[in-house]
Amino acid sequence: MADFTSETVTRTIRRWIVPATEPWGAAAAEIGKAWAVAERAYREHHGLDREQPLHDDALRFHVRDEAVVIEFQIETPAP
Repeated sequence: MADFTSETVTRTIRRWIVPATEPWGAAAAEIGKAWAVAERAYREHHGLDREQPLHDDALRFHVRDEAVVIEFQIETPAP
């Protein structure tokens, strides 16, 4: 008889997208605003206070053709 388990997981990806049109790219102030809001959302979701440091990989930054994307993922096991 097989000995294994299975699970179904729902993944939610929260993204903040900052325009980065050429030739100037994304404005540092706009990156900073999006970063702060993304960090706040991450802290709220995980119940962290403002002084608690985040893991180095809590937020991810991705470069698209015309945007910089800040994101984090939440995985929730299905009941």
